[in-house]
Amino acid sequence: MTSPIRIAIAGHGNLGRGVESAIARNPDMQLVGIYTRRPPAQVQPLTAGVPVLGMDDLAGHAGQIDVLILCGGSKSDLPEQGPQLAALFNTVDSFDTHARIPEYFAAVDAPARANQKTALISAGWDPGMFSINRVLGEALLPEGATYTFWGKGLSQGHSDAIRRVPGVAGGVQYTLPVEAAVERVRSGERPQLSTREKHRRDCYVVLQEGADADAVRRAIVTMPHYFDEYDTTVNFISAEELRRDHGAMPHGGFVIRSGSTSAENAQVIEYGLKLGSNPEFTSSVLVAYARAVHRLHAQGHYGAKTVFDVAPGLLSPKSAEQLRAEAL
Repeated sequence: MTSPIRIAIAGHGNLGRGVESAIARNPDMQLVGIYTRRPPAQVQPLTAGVPVLGMDDLAGHAGQIDVLILCGGSKSDLPEQGPQLAALFNTVDSFDTHARIPEYFAAVDAPARANQKTALISAGWDPGMFSINRVLGEALLPEGATYTFWGKGLSQGHSDAIRRVPGVAGGVQYTLPVEAAVERVRSGERPQLSTREKHRRDCYVVLQEGADADAVRRAIVTMPHYFDEYDTTVNFISAEELRRDHGAMPHGGFVIRSGSTSAENAQVIEYGLKLGSNPEFTSSVLVAYARAVHRLHAQGHYGAKTVFDVAPGLLSPKSAEQLRAEAL
């Protein structure tokens, strides 16, 4: 019997907990450790008997881990941790700052290649699954246009921006696709759409005692880079309503390629996701790609990789023979 793939987790926030849950659903994997910057005693793993250790302990365990899944944030954690840990381990991460992916790839590739490690970056649903479907759509329908719609979903970054507005005690923000725009694209019309025409933003805000609601609303809807280019609605609610109705982290969206294969025939390709939990789904993607990284490393494929470099069959626990018989 083949030994299970030994997986470790670096970071145990929402994403790390999701990875732990996903590993439990994959019988060909074994969670061998959780590494955290918090005091290890403060971390309660879902899996009985799994050791919880400090991040400083990682380097000494390089020979005991087949793939390390990095669950830190893209803003400050991964730019530092990704290159450092790719020199010691095969890694998978969800780096999602789109504009910085080329430089992050280069920073991870050099140490991974120098130490014969395999490091897959930017796995998840966007970047990740949506990226694959954008490339597929453009390859299959070279004459056309690609559209990406996000939502309905809770945006963690935009929610954090709301909470930093003076007078705000708590809040969340949802991104919603404009249905009229989605339907125009689905019809094969291929419109040119502005940012405002594609998405709108709904905010649910708890005011601090004595705060000026109008001032808070103005500060949110005019916020550069976050809300000023969108039709934004600000709803004021109680702290109890925030806890009761807005504690989950749903998300999703669509990638649509609208193209033509002849003057007579329009074609539309659509890939969609409806996610009850953004971090749990992202975690499931990371775990599937950890399997692929383990296989790529065994085949001698070293350096940084993206989802474009991984054949779909490498994600599956099934053999190539099974896949040909059951899924092809």
